[in-house]
Amino acid sequence: MASIELRAVNKNYLDNIAVIRNVDLQVKQGEFCVFVGPSGCGKSTLLRMLAGLEDITSGDLLIDGKRMNDTQPANRGVAMVFQSYALFPHISVFDNLAFGMKLAKMDKQLIRDKVQAVARVLQLEQLLERKPKALSGGQRQRVAIGRAIVREPGVFLFDEPLSNLDASLRVQTRFEIAKIHRDFGRAATIYVTHDQVEAMTLADRILLLNSGPAVLTEGSVAQCGSPLELYHRPRNLFVAGFIGSPKMNFMAGTLVEGHADRARVQLPGGEVLEALVDASALQPGQPVTLGLRPEHAELGTATQSIVREVQWQERLGESTFLFMRGNQANEPIVVKAPGNARADAGQRVAISLPAAALHVFDAQGLALERRIPIADMQVPHAA
Repeated sequence: MASIELRAVNKNYLDNIAVIRNVDLQVKQGEFCVFVGPSGCGKSTLLRMLAGLEDITSGDLLIDGKRMNDTQPANRGVAMVFQSYALFPHISVFDNLAFGMKLAKMDKQLIRDKVQAVARVLQLEQLLERKPKALSGGQRQRVAIGRAIVREPGVFLFDEPLSNLDASLRVQTRFEIAKIHRDFGRAATIYVTHDQVEAMTLADRILLLNSGPAVLTEGSVAQCGSPLELYHRPRNLFVAGFIGSPKMNFMAGTLVEGHADRARVQLPGGEVLEALVDASALQPGQPVTLGLRPEHAELGTATQSIVREVQWQERLGESTFLFMRGNQANEPIVVKAPGNARADAGQRVAISLPAAALHVFDAQGLALERRIPIADMQVPHAA
C-alpha cells in the first residue's frame, strides 16, 4: 500500500490564474484525509491532480516515495470514486465490478473470487445480476466504491461521493464508507466534500482549503490537522467560522489587558469579558474579535455574562437554538440551549460566556494561543 506526499504544489490556469497555491501535505498509509472548503476553493482540482486528471504547474507529487507528476493515471496505483457513480448502464453489477480486471486480462476465477469478496463486504451479493437502473442511489454508490476496491489500489480518491444522495441515505452510506475504510484500511484515502459533518466524522485528518484573501500570502491551506484540533484550536477567523454548525459566534471588541494567560476584552456595549489565551504580544486598545461556539454558551448568569434580545428560535427536540441580537444587525449570537428552553422573540435573556471557551483573534484575524488543553475544553451546559 502507498503513502502520498505533496511538496509546494501549485496549479495555474490560463492567464496565470492561480487555483492551488503552495500546498504541502503528507498522507500516511492507512490514513483517511478529507479535503474540505467552500465552493471554488480548489479541493476537487487538487484531487484530480493526485489522480493525474489535471497537470501540476509546479511542485512535486510523490506516491509511495516515487515522483508521479508525469506518470499516466492508469500507472499511479490510484482508484477514484466519482460524484456521478460513472457506472456502465448496459452491463450488470458483476460486470461493472469486474470491468477493470477483465481489461487487465486477469484469470476468470480470480476475478469472480474478488468480486464475490467485495460484494459480501458491500452487501451486494443479491444484486450482482441487476443493471444499474434497477438499483437505488445508495446501491449504485456502493457499486462504484466496490469497483475501486477490487483493484486493490494503494490510494483511494473520493470526489464528493454522497452529494447525490438524500439526507438519510447520506448518513447510511457515510457509515458504510467508514466501515469499508476500517476493513480495507491499508490504503491512503483522500475524500473531498463540502459537508463538514462528513469531514468531522470520517477524517483522521482534515485539510481545509481557503479561497479567500488569505490565500494570496499564505497559500491555499487554511489549516491541516485532526477534526478536534480544527474545532478547538482554529488558526484564524476563516477556520473558526467554517468548522462547526452553526458557526462560531464572533463579537468585535477592544483589548483592555493582555497577559500570558488571559485577555480582558471590552465589547461595544461596555461589557468586559475575560478569555484564557496568551495575549502578551498585544497592546491595550487594539481591536480584537471574541469567538464562542453556540454549544459553549449557557443561559443564565455566571462569572461573566451578557444580556441580549432574542430574535427567534429553532426548536429541534433535544436542543433549541436561540438567535440573539448581536453587535451587528446581520450577525446574531446563537446559543444552543436544552430542548425545553423557552425564550420568546423580544425577550432579553442573560448568556453566560465561560472564559475557558472563548477564543480571541487579533486585528489580522489570527487566533491567540489558548491556555486550556484540548482534552479539557468540554464546557458543560447549564441544566
